[in-house]
Amino acid sequence: MPIGKKRVFVGLSGGVDSAVSAAILKSEGYDVTGVFIKAWQPDWLPCSWREERRDAMKVALALDIPFLFFDLEKEYKKGVVDKMLAEYRANRTPNPDVLCNREVKFGAFWEKVKSLGADYIATGHYARNELGIKNNELREGRDKEKDQSYFLWTLTPEDLSHVLFPVGGLKKSKVRKLARKYKLPVAEKKDSQGICFLGDVNVEEFLSHYIEAGLPAGRQGKVLNTKGEIIGSHRGTAFYTIGERHGFEVIKKGNSSGPFYIVAKDFEKNTLIVSDKKTEILKMSPKKIALANINLLEEPKGDIRARIRYRGEKIPVKVSSNKVEFFEPVRGLSLGQSIVFYDGEHCLGGAVMDKILE
Repeated sequence: MPIGKKRVFVGLSGGVDSAVSAAILKSEGYDVTGVFIKAWQPDWLPCSWREERRDAMKVALALDIPFLFFDLEKEYKKGVVDKMLAEYRANRTPNPDVLCNREVKFGAFWEKVKSLGADYIATGHYARNELGIKNNELREGRDKEKDQSYFLWTLTPEDLSHVLFPVGGLKKSKVRKLARKYKLPVAEKKDSQGICFLGDVNVEEFLSHYIEAGLPAGRQGKVLNTKGEIIGSHRGTAFYTIGERHGFEVIKKGNSSGPFYIVAKDFEKNTLIVSDKKTEILKMSPKKIALANINLLEEPKGDIRARIRYRGEKIPVKVSSNKVEFFEPVRGLSLGQSIVFYDGEHCLGGAVMDKILE
């Protein structure tokens, strides 16, 4: 099919990356339609989506492309927010951006435009979708500082067959230059930060509105050292992640104490266990973890490495059946988080770290 006859619906967020994505696709001859997706937003936050929609509309006007507005608030609430809160209440640490991509951007969005005759959907993610020997392959973005493949591990071969990442092969500096070249109204707009549907609000502030006061996770608790001695206090176990070093108070520390890191959480007793000793921290790190929600684009073989957090260091692992084994102790492993597997720049897929085996 000639490019000019292929219909692509671009998720216009109001930011520069999605705007340049739409501009690139139009310049290449695609039949481009811009779509702004309304997410769920709590009623205690100032409304921000209308401003983002205005910016998205301005981009569509500048590019002279059709513009649509999709209200996917219910899908966001059910598929992202409710699941995220359930995980935190279960004393686990989810990745809301992973949920957002799976449930909304590459789920509900595609289903909606497919009925409108779409051949593709496109987003401003920094990742590459390249045709391999058998199927499409997901690869890291060219700009390693912006690479977002970690958040895209849930994509399947079927998803990749109709997904485009126009800026995935570009550096951010080049994207800015293209935005100016195309005279896009968001060319100088700053990048957004924070949770995918909340913007600049941090996780703790968000959770404080939804973690019930009656739960241990929502009450002030004790901070213990590895000997079980009380050395400080915290605001509730659900607000903290294994490996974190901020947000809790340590009042009993030695003259030579370094920064304290969370090495364990006890949800029922509402306590955090911390340590400032590297040997203790590594000793308490699990070596084997059972996996859930496994999605592999390709079977991991040979020298496989994994990320346990966005932009984290890739560490060597062994993947077999439904578990992952670490060759060296790894600090900061937290159940509920995504672990994503790589062979060089090739993203093989990922899973959720579910249970400690050893």
